[in-house]
Amino acid sequence: MRAVSPRTWGAPEVLVPVEVDRPEPGLTEILVRVHAAGVNPVDWKTRAEGAFGSWGDTPILGYDVSGVVEEVGPGVTLFRPGDEVFGMPRFPEQAGGYAEFVAAPARRFVHKPAGIGHVQAAALPLAALTAWQGLVETAGLRAGQRVLIHAAAGGVGHLAVQIAKARGAYVIGTARQEKHAFLRGLGADEVVDYARVDFAEAVRDVDVVLDGVGGEYGDRSLPVLRRGGHLVTLPDPGGLPDPARAAELGVHAGWTVVEPDRLGLLEIARLVDEGRLRAEIDTVLPLADAAKAHAYGEQGRTQGKIVLRVTED
Repeated sequence: MRAVSPRTWGAPEVLVPVEVDRPEPGLTEILVRVHAAGVNPVDWKTRAEGAFGSWGDTPILGYDVSGVVEEVGPGVTLFRPGDEVFGMPRFPEQAGGYAEFVAAPARRFVHKPAGIGHVQAAALPLAALTAWQGLVETAGLRAGQRVLIHAAAGGVGHLAVQIAKARGAYVIGTARQEKHAFLRGLGADEVVDYARVDFAEAVRDVDVVLDGVGGEYGDRSLPVLRRGGHLVTLPDPGGLPDPARAAELGVHAGWTVVEPDRLGLLEIARLVDEGRLRAEIDTVLPLADAAKAHAYGEQGRTQGKIVLRVTED
């Protein structure tokens, strides 16, 4: 089957087309013919820095998968051949989304919402689960609360805006001026141009901060939170503020990393079906252009998601 693999870890150009054996579904696994694969920052960070966990002799990146069930392994009861599915299998080890076929545990997938195509569906799993788990399961976001979302126009951010609105929250996002209209169209109540305004001066009395930037943003976000509020950092634990300062301000501060989650995917599919969640597609490229997708994503200027088209719908 066709796939894309890094010859070694390094710059985007290490990603090259390869031919590899088609995987076989094992016990409780399904084989999915991939129609589209989402591209995420974890993909290019892994490519640049090297992978951890079990990856095999031919590493294949990609965690966001949307496609059609080709075969089912022994013990699978949720799906049958021909079902359209999407999911985030095997994170953080090799899932192999940049390929024509993926074999993975059946319960890492759910049925694709009928109202969207595979490109839209492939843009959702990792980013939407990150937003859902950070806002709903970690911070316990409730109706009437105020939430500040950093990098609100990015892959995770623009989905977090919609999930927060669906929960009944008042949503404030940080983004450059040219993306403000886009975010207001998604339901953001306020948008702060971080290039011109210090959000720490412009925002107050927030219940939840979802920090998709990291670095100094954690410390700078503490004063905007109410006592008892939650700071959820996504990029890495190095962006967490000093625990003593957080405790003094009465703020819960922690780092979270996304996990495969069938129940979360079902909630995401429900929001899509209800018309309350959609992925903005910045760019669609063919599988063979994965290196171009990584080079573009690393510029940090995307509005929404980058998706690789693997098989025509």
